[in-house]
Amino acid sequence: MKHLLSIVVRNKPGVMSHVSGLFTRRGYNIDSIAVGVTHEPGVSVITIVLRGDDRVLTQFQGQLLKLADVIEVRALPYHDSVIRELILIRVSCKKDDRTQIFGIVEVFHGRIQEIMPESMLIEMQGSPRQVNSLLTMLEPFGILEVARTGQIALPLQTEIE
Repeated sequence: MKHLLSIVVRNKPGVMSHVSGLFTRRGYNIDSIAVGVTHEPGVSVITIVLRGDDRVLTQFQGQLLKLADVIEVRALPYHDSVIRELILIRVSCKKDDRTQIFGIVEVFHGRIQEIMPESMLIEMQGSPRQVNSLLTMLEPFGILEVARTGQIALPLQTEIE
């Protein structure tokens, strides 16, 4: 089962290392990790996606709260949250393929950032499922390069206490 953890931390050097190290020491792989500052000065949010049962989630929540610079840990409901990530894709593109690639990018609400004689650079943001679908659709043209952010998330309004 996938779990989303939203970890509010003091924005200090080494905090990200301490948080990710906790997972490493226990032999758990992180599917996605993203960090960003918040509207509060000196505070950041680390969003982590991991797999495991509810016991694993509870264990990590408790362990994270023991770290000095962790302020709050929330488990967000994976299927009742807005989850987004950003992807940049450089795809091989012959002149005859441009119209088809433009159509695919338009369907996914992406943007063409650069057109070269033999390639295109595409930017898109969306849910992980949308990002994966775009990659699948562009694969036949030849994906040359990919840069993908970690996932960020907020619970739907009905989930906020």
